Amino acid sequence: MRKQQLTTVFMTALIAVAACTGLMLVCGVSPAAAYQMFFQGIFGNLSGFCEIFIKAAPLILTGLGCAVAFKTGFFNIGAEGQFYMGAVTAAWIALSFPQVPGPARMVLALLLGFAAGGLWALVAAVMKARFGISEIIVTIMLNYIALNFTGLAVRTFLMDPAGSVPQSARIEAGAAFKLLMPPTRLNAGIFIALAAVLAVWFLLEKTTFGYELKVVGFNRRAAKCNGISVMKNIVFSAFLSGGLAGLAGVIEVLGVQKKLLEGISSDCGYTAVLVALMASNHPAGVLVAAVGFAAMQIGANSMQRQLGIPSAIVNILTGLVVLLILGKSMFNALYKKTAKA
Repeated sequence: MRKQQLTTVFMTALIAVAACTGLMLVCGVSPAAAYQMFFQGIFGNLSGFCEIFIKAAPLILTGLGCAVAFKTGFFNIGAEGQFYMGAVTAAWIALSFPQVPGPARMVLALLLGFAAGGLWALVAAVMKARFGISEIIVTIMLNYIALNFTGLAVRTFLMDPAGSVPQSARIEAGAAFKLLMPPTRLNAGIFIALAAVLAVWFLLEKTTFGYELKVVGFNRRAAKCNGISVMKNIVFSAFLSGGLAGLAGVIEVLGVQKKLLEGISSDCGYTAVLVALMASNHPAGVLVAAVGFAAMQIGANSMQRQLGIPSAIVNILTGLVVLLILGKSMFNALYKKTAKA
């Protein structure tokens, strides 16, 4: 089984590289020169290398959130909105309570940002469990509400009083994450993301809660027959999923931007769905997929700056990889169905 998985990964990577090479040729650029710029952007200097982990941290958290929800059959497409609710909460805590010591504000922002994202996801969970409304539709609509609420916040109660641009004031150094390796932007956010990977893995693989979550996702009828509450587990997974995405918003505000502004997520919540799919909803896989995606972004940006190759190639390749993964799953399902018949 492990050999088959490695073969699948190798073949997927080979197809992706071939497609990337083809796209470079279409752009009229030498693939050798493009790949040189790609790897130079990643490994050429410390700032570029550290930027991988800066971009990967929120992707890891939102990807974990999607993976946890998908495990129970709750299709959370709302990580983007949950990210924004965590970000707004973090900015509000950091800016509105200057009398509270900085470290205490950071802890409070992490806790309340998690809660804000979790409660935002609970709206969809309750509507699904209580009224049977599709969580896909609800979470997508909640994304737009959260995005526009952020726009409202940076124009009203969180707007920088000293400026005219729709963004918050800069968070003071004492209430924001310190840089670990100046002058790079690397901060404690990556360690929070790594801790979340370990925590989610332990929850799913070593606890009764994790077992129940997976049983509910695998077969709800069997879960009910064994006395496992489907509603409780859906609600719990939704809250945890949204909370992780909310944490991503917190670390982006406190660790990277040091302020709240529109478009702060860079579509991280939507990319998280692809990360979770590529990782087959496994925490370790999410870590690898998120770091790999961040590395591709950094490398593609280097190619764009140096050679004029559109960085959208990364999005094309990501979509291709997801289609290959889904196609393999569909093929396996059809094969098993045919074999049984």
